[in-house]
Amino acid sequence: MRVGITPLLGTLSWLRAHCASPQFGRNVILCACVIPQRGKSMDAFTFFNPTTLEFGAGKEPLIGVRVAGYGLKKVLLCYGSERIKRDGLFETVTASLAEQGVAWVELGGIVSNPVISKVREGIGLVQAHQVDAVLSVGGGSVLDSVKAIAAGAVYAGDVWDLFSGKARITSALPVFAILTLAATGSEMNPGAVVTNEETKEKFFIMSPALFPKVSIVSPVLMRSISREYLIYSASDVIAHLIEVYFTAPSYPKLQSRIVESLIATVIETTEALLADPADDAARAQFAWAATLALNGLTSAGAGGFSYPNHAIEHALSALYNVPHGAGLSVVVPAWMKWFHSRNLAQFERFARTLFGVQTAEQGIAALEDWFARIGTPTRLSHLGIPETDLPAIVENARGNMAAFGLAGLYTPEVIFRVLANAV
Repeated sequence: MRVGITPLLGTLSWLRAHCASPQFGRNVILCACVIPQRGKSMDAFTFFNPTTLEFGAGKEPLIGVRVAGYGLKKVLLCYGSERIKRDGLFETVTASLAEQGVAWVELGGIVSNPVISKVREGIGLVQAHQVDAVLSVGGGSVLDSVKAIAAGAVYAGDVWDLFSGKARITSALPVFAILTLAATGSEMNPGAVVTNEETKEKFFIMSPALFPKVSIVSPVLMRSISREYLIYSASDVIAHLIEVYFTAPSYPKLQSRIVESLIATVIETTEALLADPADDAARAQFAWAATLALNGLTSAGAGGFSYPNHAIEHALSALYNVPHGAGLSVVVPAWMKWFHSRNLAQFERFARTLFGVQTAEQGIAALEDWFARIGTPTRLSHLGIPETDLPAIVENARGNMAAFGLAGLYTPEVIFRVLANAV
């Protein structure tokens, strides 16, 4: 998600006033409050990430203490499938809350590619039961829904106004999270993405008010993740990393090295987990890489970057409800084939460092081959999307490009050319 108007002073008050709109200051980063100012080498920046991250096995029983530590008395406990009840996690969480005198109201059934109707249901529960915080137990889809509920519950109008730009987020209920899937980085950033199933629009919100107060990342809770969602998560994390890496007009070598290290870690640990799902050491490193990919670290010191791959993919998942990571593994190589000549040196660096090949084209092919080898889609046809649907996808993506502040470069003709590379 993205970025698009004015580089301004790095004050939290300015962020509160501006970060909630679908268009943001040119150098405001979705994943943390980082506001660089253009310099000759590494841009000056202010980095602020207020989320407390509890990382490691067995951390989930801490949630009661953490919530109670903020003086909160009742939470809306949100989750996806009933799996958290079958595997005992729900009982662990509710027992921890009860021990600290924190009551809960539950909202289950949040789906991948979360929808605004479920967010509205959650807001109704918050208001009916006088809930004072929202707790996510699940992956990024649950947490994104929770952030939207937290913002919508204190807004007088319809919550979709906050996504469409009709209103700004000025406050939100406190957000807490226990992660059961590593992919989106939502556990340590102030953004959320939700689909309006009626209008087929997939938009995002961003505000400092949406940083989780505490996120618990216990990699062992992710052992039951399916093969499909592991590989989709891998492509999602890689997409987060390369958006800034390739689109920033000038990207410091230090930051390039951080991104390359994280991508190498994702590749290595994904392969390790495909070979042995019980490899908890690999799972922990994968989870930490996913967090670091979108918590503001990799974009510190860079300016002028953007998220075109996400803008295009949001059209795919809005129209066809494909898994976000699966859509990204189709879009990313197609976009790279179109974009690489605009930042050739960085693409050649990527090819050499990550895959040991020399040219930009060889590096793109190597990444696409790796996606294919692990089994995530690389063509629209793999998602069941026919070439005849390209005009409808382009039209939907055009609205996303406007929201991301990218309509000038990414015209309908350009979007079509990118998608044509994925046919």
